[in-house]
Amino acid sequence: MRTIVSSIEAEYRRYKLLAEAAVHQLDDAQLTEDGNGAVNSIATIAWHVSENLKSRFTDFLTTDGEKPWRDRDSEFLPRRVTKAELLSKWEEGWRVLFATLITLDDGHLARSVTIRAKSLSVTEALHRSLAHVAYHVGQIVFIAKATRGADWEYLSIPPRKSSDA
Repeated sequence: MRTIVSSIEAEYRRYKLLAEAAVHQLDDAQLTEDGNGAVNSIATIAWHVSENLKSRFTDFLTTDGEKPWRDRDSEFLPRRVTKAELLSKWEEGWRVLFATLITLDDGHLARSVTIRAKSLSVTEALHRSLAHVAYHVGQIVFIAKATRGADWEYLSIPPRKSSDA
């Protein structure tokens, strides 16, 4: 049975689509603006999310989620990339996540995995990762909305339109 795992997977997919809808509203230059160093650019955040997902979900049940090949600090370096390059990098992490999730069922949830030498249940690891992704997707959407200003196309119900929904 995959009731819980499918629910978690659906939430990951929802957040992925929100970030992508925000990204598609911006041009290449806007994706790499870093607010004069005050905030990470959308490209930087997307890079970090992708690398985090690859690290956590490669050999998820059998190896530490913080892989020795991951260079977390480099994820936060400023970068100039095109939207196509950003989305390609973004997809790398999501492919690893979804390939792993499809192998899990609710029976795996009580098993233990290790992240940064700390033992967590699969349930805890999935919830922690989902919260991490949601946090960063919120940043992506916030930055995109602030960048677009009045030209922002709402991703959910626009202000003062709740009764129309």
